[in-house]
Amino acid sequence: MNSPLQAWVRALERTAPIERGGCEILPVLIEQLAARAGERIALSGRHSQLSYAALTQAAAQCSGWALAQGLARGDVIGLLMQNRPEYLAIWLGLTRIGVVVALLNTHLRGELLERAIALVTPRGVIADAAHEAPLVAAQLPAAIARWAYGASARTLPRIDEPRDPAPSGGQQLHPALDDPALYIYTSGTTGFPKAAVVTHRRLLQWTHWFAGMMDILPSDRMFNCLPLYHSVGGVVATGATLVGGGTVVLRERFSASEFWSDLRAERCTLFQYIGELCRYLLASPPQPLEAEHHLRLACGNGLRAEVWGAFQQRFRIPRILEYYAATEGSFSLYNCEGRPGSIGRIPPFIAHRLTVALVRVDPEGELPLRDAQGRCIRCAPGEPGEALGLLQDARGKVRSRFEGYTDAEASQRKILRDVFEPGDAWFRTGDLLRQDADGFFYFVDRLGESFRWKGENVSTAEVAAVLESYPGIADAAVYGVRVPGHDGRAGMAALLTTEGFSLAGLRRHLDERLPGYAQPLFVRIVAQLALTGTFKLQKRELAAQGFEPQGGADSLYVADRRAQSFIPLDRETHELICRGRFAL
Repeated sequence: MNSPLQAWVRALERTAPIERGGCEILPVLIEQLAARAGERIALSGRHSQLSYAALTQAAAQCSGWALAQGLARGDVIGLLMQNRPEYLAIWLGLTRIGVVVALLNTHLRGELLERAIALVTPRGVIADAAHEAPLVAAQLPAAIARWAYGASARTLPRIDEPRDPAPSGGQQLHPALDDPALYIYTSGTTGFPKAAVVTHRRLLQWTHWFAGMMDILPSDRMFNCLPLYHSVGGVVATGATLVGGGTVVLRERFSASEFWSDLRAERCTLFQYIGELCRYLLASPPQPLEAEHHLRLACGNGLRAEVWGAFQQRFRIPRILEYYAATEGSFSLYNCEGRPGSIGRIPPFIAHRLTVALVRVDPEGELPLRDAQGRCIRCAPGEPGEALGLLQDARGKVRSRFEGYTDAEASQRKILRDVFEPGDAWFRTGDLLRQDADGFFYFVDRLGESFRWKGENVSTAEVAAVLESYPGIADAAVYGVRVPGHDGRAGMAALLTTEGFSLAGLRRHLDERLPGYAQPLFVRIVAQLALTGTFKLQKRELAAQGFEPQGGADSLYVADRRAQSFIPLDRETHELICRGRFAL
């Protein structure tokens, strides 16, 4: 059953018991499923795999370890591990007894890792052998314990020593649906990254909704090479497949050269994508096995219209399910019809439950404009505006949930009040969308000071802080610029420098402190940084200039991967970048 209507009906039927509160938490559901699925493979990696029975046993062992450490409901544990089956076993086991697990970005080092950990005030952090060294090097309070998973761990005490599993049942082992289960990090729209609260109820809604949308069956095998510390790779792709009784094939990272042969060898029927990944595949040389696969559906977000048709035709993808969502968001959209470029729509039969509005935004302050009565102004069809999701109507009725961040002040900044009526409350997505006459939504751009590159959200405040800690930089403006042939925006920094500044030294400084996706690829050395009337850096004008050499007093540079430094950006190099012949 693959009609759009049937997909919505399946999703609604699967999530109805959750909304009524008559559903066990996800770890318990996996235990119940294991009683039936037994030795069917649940999670398969390159070096290990877990059947449903083994996954439940491994999770129970982790619960037992946590109880032996004195961990209790509401305590927080950070998890710093690469993609592997045991990743899921650990957080399922911890959340089973009410511990909240913070999914740490494995690219973080030094101050960025320390800041992410500080956001959630954990009792301790667990790392695998590959990330043991940065965890050991991190300057953390003495009260935060550090553990390792895996026989190859060298320094820290291990959590995977043999021990008795946790007892089943009992009040202390049964957190409530509205208790926090995970903290998942997001850049938000401004400021430093934040830890979004994901409750047990939200986990159930995500997993069951997507299981219905994709019509997951026990025979399905999901190929997932997206990071498990993100909600898409770590919950949607994995959880939806597991609650449907299928198998998740995990890979540590994406490889364009191995993708199709790997996917075919694993007999995968499903594949979770982000737009950048699809663009990489389309740009790669033809491979003999690229259309000889068992896929029935590809699910994901960010597949642009200019890539959609060629991607689906070349690789013979029977069905594409594009959607729009955010980890902390109050609503999501689904393109069940397969309309190229659209992020989805709201069918009439569910419109009473899901209210989304597009409102006009001040291009300078990036706040919604208001009319003479102080109310926001709705966009006309085809007009871009910020997407808002109704949380509470003027009568106080709750329409949808926003579970917020660990930072209460940051949570309040995401809520817009008195939008169309006195007393109403709406969630601010920070995204510009437009809607056509048929009701389909399309992504236009991001508002605020974060941007997306290589599938990761980048906080400009975090990058600027790293830049300004380098000797010779007096001030820095960080923003994203569009690059032909690439999704999202590449990082660019306008720098006001002083005596002693060195580009070569800056590259080393960035390599030591920022993940590759967050490092500015372009640098503009300026004589001054102009401010707006509210004393903010004029990033909009800088972003509009892009990375094109325009003469004048500014000097432009681009990060050269081969030279491991920044080189002058002249018109010839600019042309190579735009034609895709310069490796960014």
